[in-house]
Amino acid sequence: MAQPPRRLGRPRDAAISERALVAARELLVERGFDATTVQAVAERAGVHASAIYRRWPSRIALIAEATFPGLSPLQVRPSGDLHDDLCRFIRAYLQVFDAPAARAAAAGMLAHYQTSSRALPTELVVRISARPQFIDILRATPSGSVDPSVDPDDVFDMLLGTLLTRVLLQGAVARHASVERIAEMIARLLRPAAPPAPSPTGPAPSQHEPAVQRGSG
Repeated sequence: MAQPPRRLGRPRDAAISERALVAARELLVERGFDATTVQAVAERAGVHASAIYRRWPSRIALIAEATFPGLSPLQVRPSGDLHDDLCRFIRAYLQVFDAPAARAAAAGMLAHYQTSSRALPTELVVRISARPQFIDILRATPSGSVDPSVDPDDVFDMLLGTLLTRVLLQGAVARHASVERIAEMIARLLRPAAPPAPSPTGPAPSQHEPAVQRGSG
């Protein structure tokens, strides 16, 4: 009987990946974005740099996963109540952004994306993005609760910009909207437009209708 083909190579050690992610977070807080290099992470994690590159194509990809690991499904499991689900989603997202490592990396990551034409690998984006959880919240709402003409990706981008501004300019902006206020504004963008209310005095006369003659007595 023919033997099944043997798989070449060893499976990746999940412990190495976790040590690298922890090391990257520690270095970001202790030394800053520029000093968090692949070599520094490898030395702190006690692994060879080649082990890092087998898992992440660049230090930017490594830092992205270390600082923005996505949201736990338990934190944002949809209930069908749009406002309540948005509040929980926003709080969970702010918790990710407010972590010390994320705050240390945010400005450097934004500067990199502005000058680089290389996108993150798709599989990494899927792992760290909270966009799918946002879409799941909208899908869980009762029928007719969300305007089908509104692009949910556009609304998510607006929400992401609001949260990034809140985190990056925390010390420079004195006024920040509450989580409940942000959720309400996002919900308003998503709700179907209400039909115009009928005029209480009836329809206005047409310009082409003849004027009504008043009686003389």
